[in-house]
Amino acid sequence: MQTRIIRNKGFYMSRFTAPSAGLLASTAVGFFVALGAKPALAQASTSNAGGDDAETLPTLNVQGTQGSGYNITTPSLGKLTSSLVNTPQTMIEVSKQLLQDQNATTMRDALRNVPGVSLAAGEGGQQGDNLSIRGFNAQDDFYLDGMLDFGSYYRDPFNLEQLEVLEGPNSVLFGRGSTGGVVNQVSKQPQLTPVSEAEVSLGTDGLYRVTADLGRPIEGVPNAAFRLNVMANTNGVPGRDAAHNRRLGVAPELAFGIGTPTRLTIDYYHLQSNDTPDYGIPWINGSPAPVAHDTFYGYPDKDYFRTNVNIATIKFEHDFSDNFTVTNQFRYGNYQRALRVVEPQILAQGAGTDVLNPSIPLSSVVVSRSAISLKSTETLLDDQFYGTWSFGSGFVHNTLVGGAEVSRQGSDPTRYSYTKTTTSLFNPAPIPFTLSPLTTTVTKTVVNDVAPFAVDTLSLGRYVDLIGGWRWDSYSSKFRAISPTVSTIDRDDDLPSWRGAIVVKPTDNGSIYFDYGTSFDPSAEGLSLSVATASVAPESTTIYELGTKWNLLHNALSLTGSVYQLEMANVRESNPADPTTDILAGNYRIRGYQVSISGNVTPRWNVFGGFDYNDGIVVSSPNKLEVGHAPANAPKDMLSVFTTYQLPMPAGLHDLQIGGGANWVSSRAASSAPLAGATFIERAPGYVTAQLMAKYPINKHLNAQVNIQNVTNTYYYDELHPYHVILGPSRSATFELAASF
Repeated sequence: MQTRIIRNKGFYMSRFTAPSAGLLASTAVGFFVALGAKPALAQASTSNAGGDDAETLPTLNVQGTQGSGYNITTPSLGKLTSSLVNTPQTMIEVSKQLLQDQNATTMRDALRNVPGVSLAAGEGGQQGDNLSIRGFNAQDDFYLDGMLDFGSYYRDPFNLEQLEVLEGPNSVLFGRGSTGGVVNQVSKQPQLTPVSEAEVSLGTDGLYRVTADLGRPIEGVPNAAFRLNVMANTNGVPGRDAAHNRRLGVAPELAFGIGTPTRLTIDYYHLQSNDTPDYGIPWINGSPAPVAHDTFYGYPDKDYFRTNVNIATIKFEHDFSDNFTVTNQFRYGNYQRALRVVEPQILAQGAGTDVLNPSIPLSSVVVSRSAISLKSTETLLDDQFYGTWSFGSGFVHNTLVGGAEVSRQGSDPTRYSYTKTTTSLFNPAPIPFTLSPLTTTVTKTVVNDVAPFAVDTLSLGRYVDLIGGWRWDSYSSKFRAISPTVSTIDRDDDLPSWRGAIVVKPTDNGSIYFDYGTSFDPSAEGLSLSVATASVAPESTTIYELGTKWNLLHNALSLTGSVYQLEMANVRESNPADPTTDILAGNYRIRGYQVSISGNVTPRWNVFGGFDYNDGIVVSSPNKLEVGHAPANAPKDMLSVFTTYQLPMPAGLHDLQIGGGANWVSSRAASSAPLAGATFIERAPGYVTAQLMAKYPINKHLNAQVNIQNVTNTYYYDELHPYHVILGPSRSATFELAASF
């Protein structure tokens, strides 16, 4: 590691303006009317490209209603060459049909289906979707079609075909991070079968949402097609009257050579938002403040979180033969964000923040409005090149995937501070915002990564697969502080990642596997290199997982189960001898088991769900008060289930589909260590929420659907941070009309 002082050569910050809600809605409707007026045959198509044991699922067609589509049997990632039942890792596939049945409108809603995934609140430097997987932070482990999607923004599922969550260390497949797992978003792709779909949703708390999906073959160009997905959304947050979300999304795609040996796909993804954000309520003596659900401490007319995301991707594939294919993907991403939000904190009455003398009545408690503000642009250049080669004869057969990835990430945040104002805990005054910003820091971080990789599957007859994987990352980072002081920090990390597994396949529809894998987390992960972390080597994690997977009822239903242990043996901790620096000194261990089910129990009964038991503990730490506690945001128990059933109706009526689900999250802590000067850990109680739905096909082109979320109007704590708690939404209802032609 080298540190050197350089001169300030200037700084540039791009600006953008988010559109109004009216413009969002009119734009989305205009796209569909202009491009979708041409009639098309009502037809749905699902394709599972690649992989072994792929079979067509039984489809239930009732008055134009598609089958459930909850059970996906083939992963989308090109680096995984086996079907899901023979892939030695816990993988949860959330289908488009499940998201439609739940009327999920955010990535957070989609991820509530996945056991082992726990939502977390944003912080000063990172906003947007934040989560932990199996007890480890996964904020920077979002991928889009197998390539990094690292921006701090709130994602929308309008362009998703399915959502894949790969649990456990995955550095062999994805490089840095992926300690607890990764989330891979699978986008809708052009196809030769025409697609014409539109949905309009109206709901409580000012929800208005329009989506459209249009796809056609390109006339005059053989084997070519285009697809366009658009979305406009505006909504309040149930029970939080001051918070509001506004989003616009556009995703056009072109594909050439569909079904031929040479294929080219070009896609562009745009999502922008203009939200009134909400950092919730403060902690008091280790518990969330006991305030009414609609208590809001920010500046409703002046707080904002604006994002502008643009991602362009080109994918080229060529089959040299039935046994050898090359793939190259190139991506450019630009993520702009601007934020000003209030983090409510109790004025310290004791030795630590949010520590209150028990003798002080809550009616006299004062809350500090701590305004967090920044502007930043993150950029990504990423290229993946790999070949897939199948070879062998007789008893032994190999499938080898090998190639290299070259990427560059950049970030240039400017942070601001404001004078703190105060207000009452129970009755915060809605005062106007008249404060002026003070620039606190201006920084720039650039990370370059060059990584060759190889994953080989060796099949010994039809009953046993041996899998080995390796990746070498040359990960170099540079941090530049421009204000208030000028300095530069460089760091280079070169290290391998490994994976090994054995899969025993007693039948064609079932497997038993054992998997070992590693991951690494460098100091510059999340583009957050600093003086404190610059001299610290990467954290490393290992996993041991034993599991089994079974496809039943002619592949209509999947059952999976696994037991696992993850261990991070060199956790980054504050140096007791010098609190301004970090050292590798901690040890975290996670042990647990997980079961899941997805698909059709009967042709009319569909189910998706799972349970995860996740026992995490801090084994060792320089902070002795931390030892024995669970890592932050790591609930021990998580259960998620959703099911639907088609009721047979009297003659002359279409079949009514009803459904519902529940989520259970046990208690969890915002930190693994007590607050400074206190003996307690901030902890939120567990909760159970329920949802209901009903869907009725009016005719073969039009469905009506009603969803009710948080049916019991449970007051619960949804997303935790050591300095604030975000409340879960109150009860809400949505009515939707979905058309297909």
